[in-house]
Amino acid sequence: MSSLRMTSDLRRQLILGAAKRCFARHGYTGTTTKSVAAAAAISEALLFKHFPSKAALYAEILSDECEADPALMELLEREPSTATLVELIRGMVQHFLMIADGPDQEEAQRLRLTATSHLDDGEFARLLYAKIETLIGAVFVASLERAVAAGDARASGSEPLNLFWFAHHTVMTAALTRLPSVPCLAYGRANDLERQLCEFLLRGIGLNDAAIASHLGRDQAACAGKTAIAESA
Repeated sequence: MSSLRMTSDLRRQLILGAAKRCFARHGYTGTTTKSVAAAAAISEALLFKHFPSKAALYAEILSDECEADPALMELLEREPSTATLVELIRGMVQHFLMIADGPDQEEAQRLRLTATSHLDDGEFARLLYAKIETLIGAVFVASLERAVAAGDARASGSEPLNLFWFAHHTVMTAALTRLPSVPCLAYGRANDLERQLCEFLLRGIGLNDAAIASHLGRDQAACAGKTAIAESA
């Protein structure tokens, strides 16, 4: 039984490796499950036993990349606290703003794919959000609870995880406005926008101004180049 499980795991990794090569060469649109199966030297039927769709394959690859990010893993291994909560939000903001400002067109295409998924069948967005929730959700909720207990945040009557998604979708939409060569909105300087978004989101999830001033101002310059998420997204 153990040998069978190992064989299945190895096959899954083989498929993911082939899929990464196909997506890197042809992009999401130009890649098909048939081409991935051919690259992995397996049948398309066997591929579907491991991954039900192309979107599932791509979401799994993005999840693997997030888990390979040492900055994110270091953050997720921290003790839940107000400071951890602030760094999660700061990392989310930095990640999305870097998509528009950076040269990596692959990240920009992923953001466009996520947005397009909302207007299509939603499959890719649902899969991606499920991966992000599994990876980050528990740390966010635990850190928010610690912040409330420490008097740094007010308790919310809503589902705590909803606050994470409100923050995620707010900054994702802000990033979308900056993707065209001529931005849809003139937000101003990137450093100012980063600070404003962080303050807006932290207030929105319940942190008080004293906690925000204490933690957001700490090591701002040192953290400016770090990317803490990955959906992610």
